[in-house]
Amino acid sequence: MQRIDLRVIKTRLRDQSKQYRREMSKEDKAERDLKICRRFQSLYQYRQAKTILCYTSKAIEVDTYRIIQDALDAGKQVAVPRCIDGTRLMRFYLIRSLEDLEKGTFGVMEPIVAQCQELTDFSGSICIVPALGYDLEGYRLGYGAGYYDRFLSGYSGLKIGIIYAACVKPRLPRGKFDVPVNLLLTEDYLRSIKPSRRRTFYTVNRKTD
Repeated sequence: MQRIDLRVIKTRLRDQSKQYRREMSKEDKAERDLKICRRFQSLYQYRQAKTILCYTSKAIEVDTYRIIQDALDAGKQVAVPRCIDGTRLMRFYLIRSLEDLEKGTFGVMEPIVAQCQELTDFSGSICIVPALGYDLEGYRLGYGAGYYDRFLSGYSGLKIGIIYAACVKPRLPRGKFDVPVNLLLTEDYLRSIKPSRRRTFYTVNRKTD
C-alpha cells in the first residue's frame, strides 16, 4: 500500500482545468461566458439579493465583469474582495464602478481601499465563488491559497459557483472543513446542491502496488 499525496492530485486537476481554458478560442469563451452571465441574471436569488459578493475574473476564468456591471446598473451593492497582506484572509469592499479597482494580489483587480467602504454586514447578500473546478456535490477545487476557504467557513449566505461545464467532475478531493456551494451554474445547466450528511469523499487516497 502506498500513500498518495493529495497535493499531487490537486495540482494535476488544476493543470487540466487551466489547460482546457487556455485552449478555448476567444469566440468560444465569449459565448460560454455570455450564457453563464445570462443564466446567473435569471436567478430569482440574484434579483432578490441586496448585495452581490463577486471576485474579479482573470483571463482564464468566467468573465465576471459583465455580472458586476449589470449588478451596479441594477442598483445593487457590489462588494469585491481584497487580500490582506501577510495573511490568508480577505475583506470585501463596496465599489461604485469598475474605476474603483486596481491591480493587487496575484495580479487580480482589487478595490482601492482609500475610496471604497468595507462591507461588514453580509445580510441579504449572495456570493459568487471562484474555482478551477467543482464536483456534483458543490465542492470546489481552488487555486490553493485558501482565501475563500477561510471566508466561506464563516459566511452563511447563498454561495454560487460559476464554472465551465467541462470543469465539473463527478467528485473531487475534499477535507472535513471544505464548504460546498449551494448552486452550481455552467453554460449548460443550473444545479441545486442538496446538503450531504457525508462531508468527506476522501482525505487520503491509497492504491495497491
